[in-house]
Amino acid sequence: MTQAPATPRRALRHHDREIIALALPAFGALVAEPLFVMVDSAVIGHLGTRQLAGLGVAAALLTTAVSVFVFLAYATTAAVARRVGAGDLSSAIRQGMDGIWLALLLGAAVIVAVLPTAPWLVEAFGASPAAAPYATTYLRISALGIPAMLVVLAATGVLRGLQDTRTPLYVAIGGFTANAALNVGLVYLAGLGIAGSAWGTVIAQCGMAVVYLTTVVRGARRHGASLRPDAAGIRACAQAGVPLLIRTLSLRAVLMIATAVAARLGDAEIAAHQIVLSLWQLLAFALDAIAIASQAIIGRYLGAGDRAGASAACRRMVQWGIASGIVLGVLVVLARPLFIPLFTTDPAVRTPLLTTLLVVAVTQPVAGIVFILDGVLMGAGDGPYLAGAMVVTLAVFAPAALAVPALGGGLVALWWAMALMMTVRMLTLWLRARSGRWIVTGASR
Repeated sequence: MTQAPATPRRALRHHDREIIALALPAFGALVAEPLFVMVDSAVIGHLGTRQLAGLGVAAALLTTAVSVFVFLAYATTAAVARRVGAGDLSSAIRQGMDGIWLALLLGAAVIVAVLPTAPWLVEAFGASPAAAPYATTYLRISALGIPAMLVVLAATGVLRGLQDTRTPLYVAIGGFTANAALNVGLVYLAGLGIAGSAWGTVIAQCGMAVVYLTTVVRGARRHGASLRPDAAGIRACAQAGVPLLIRTLSLRAVLMIATAVAARLGDAEIAAHQIVLSLWQLLAFALDAIAIASQAIIGRYLGAGDRAGASAACRRMVQWGIASGIVLGVLVVLARPLFIPLFTTDPAVRTPLLTTLLVVAVTQPVAGIVFILDGVLMGAGDGPYLAGAMVVTLAVFAPAALAVPALGGGLVALWWAMALMMTVRMLTLWLRARSGRWIVTGASR
């Protein structure tokens, strides 16, 4: 964030309106996504414990597989937003189509990999012999919907780049509703059991993909953009996504290490850790919504060649991140007496949970800065720096977390290591933002 004169109040209000208009619908869409698994869990839970355990393993595998490719949304948002800023809507949609074609290719590759290896994957994730057949059935059927899931990611990126976060919200709500109805109908009325739940999710995801594709195709025809696959464009999308893939894998490694360390601390600690982690991820949705707005807005400013506007928008969004983090931190502290009884009555779990939630609360302003600057640099297409910064963060976090049980620390110490991780992320991102090197204007970086 380069130094600049104070932004006039009118400009601040303009930035605020843009942020709110993009962030609020984005938040709704983000919250709707995990509801798919929640609906499946609620429906399958009535079939039996073995079925529910099988779903838990399969859902973890699917979530991991799809989250690895989240760069399809992030990279596409930045690339499309730049071209929107440059006033070339035809090229913007063409860029988006390249991302969608890449999503289809990756989805097909995942199907080829998952179908024959499903039993091995289920066993590797620790499914019991009783739950393994259900997990394998759910995984194999649901894998057929992965191309649709990845198309949804890429097409969501296209619409975000076009400064449209409302359509993804409406599609997410429709998909959630259809998934719920299909699950009940296929599981109970058709008597398909866990397979019915998997098919319901596949059909709902395919329906969402069709709606997105219809929207993008209409835009392409309106602006004269080609719909044919372009090898050079697809290759460019893949190359832009590699650094973001490294970033995502490094972040997943942080979460896996934290969970593995918590498991070594004892049953009460791992139970408390899972509760804290679920809250931490819920808070992340609120901050990620502003980050998504950052991606779209920054990409548009840079595409338009407006360096001052991009810098001013960055500063204002960081202010939003800090303020949001403070509010969320206060809410965590105030809601602890209400939140904890929802998950456990065990004193052995509640004791570490009380203090650990304070650590989470204290670090929310830091998280606010991290999420916003992450979004800003993604919008600028600064993927290589983000990858390097996250690898450095992982290198700092891993020994700190692994030292917790060795030094006799507990869950609170582990989450202070998580706080260290967020602080390192904040410092690396802040240094980049302050340098101004991310401000590269033009229709492409």
